[in-house]
Amino acid sequence: MMDALALLEDYANGRLRRERVFRDREDFLAHDDEWLISHFRFPRAMPLDLCAELGPALQRPTTRNCAIPVPTQILSVSGFLATGTYQREIGDRSGISQPSLSSLVPAVLKGIIQMTNRYIKFPYTVGEQANIKRQFAAMSGFPNVIGAIDCTHIAIRAPYVDEFIYVNRKHVHSINVQIICDANLTLRNVVARWPGSTHDSFILAHSSVGNRLRAGAVRDDWLLGDSGYPLRRWLLTPFSNPQSAEEVRFNDTHARARSVVERAIGLLKCRSRCLDASGGRLLYQPKKVCQIIMVCAILHNIALMNGIPVRPDLPQHQHEEPDPHPPPQQEGHHQGARLRQEVMRHL
Repeated sequence: MMDALALLEDYANGRLRRERVFRDREDFLAHDDEWLISHFRFPRAMPLDLCAELGPALQRPTTRNCAIPVPTQILSVSGFLATGTYQREIGDRSGISQPSLSSLVPAVLKGIIQMTNRYIKFPYTVGEQANIKRQFAAMSGFPNVIGAIDCTHIAIRAPYVDEFIYVNRKHVHSINVQIICDANLTLRNVVARWPGSTHDSFILAHSSVGNRLRAGAVRDDWLLGDSGYPLRRWLLTPFSNPQSAEEVRFNDTHARARSVVERAIGLLKCRSRCLDASGGRLLYQPKKVCQIIMVCAILHNIALMNGIPVRPDLPQHQHEEPDPHPPPQQEGHHQGARLRQEVMRHL
């Protein structure tokens, strides 16, 4: 009896080491493509490619017998991004603890972000622009379009620092993300670093794409933006108060061409439910949220390149209205107005 009490006392005081219990880990890649797409949005080939590329960085040296395999790491993070489910639930499905999943997320995000320049590229070359212009003209009739631009808000938990600057016009804490896409819904530029109170036009003006276009990186080509953006020779916006049938026709054609960016944002949020407000908000600090957004954008483009479908039963993204307070007219407006008149006559 005394021996048993002494043993219990030693156990309670931590003098006896508890035996570690390892949960069985499910082999996700043993499932068929339909199951993988429903849970992770990707068929088997895509995570295998990511494993081949990220494997050296994710295979940590360890003396343990139960190190987390690279496919489990990648698919667990992909499952979190795809569904927006709490890490604990993803960990239970993966057979790893929530702290282990949390500790491996940064390495997986970092590895995918390093692929940004390969998968998200703005069309600065004449060859790239020519192909994109043909696609926009074919689907809408609008000439010389090299991209459609818009911003979207990703809801976040109120940050600890400078909380007020993340409150957007709908009184929600968010990151305001700039998206430029082509006619195929491929993301050509993603800027994810500005708090929710930032105006869409400010983000463009302080982005690398905005600076290069303002400096003359393209000639006789333009982006299409909504009324929240200023009119420029490289950025055409709709007539705010159309007065003629020609101006109405211009606005209709402009809206048809520009609608691709709304569809691209919707598709991005359907593939990555963690970004959609219907799934709640991301419970991380802004820096990590911005990393998550960039990774979702890269995976979106990879999925498009591989023709991976989106489940038809997923909720649809709701369109966001443009900023109700357009910025004041600045230098470049008159050139943009002249070009807009020329395009209107062409249409």
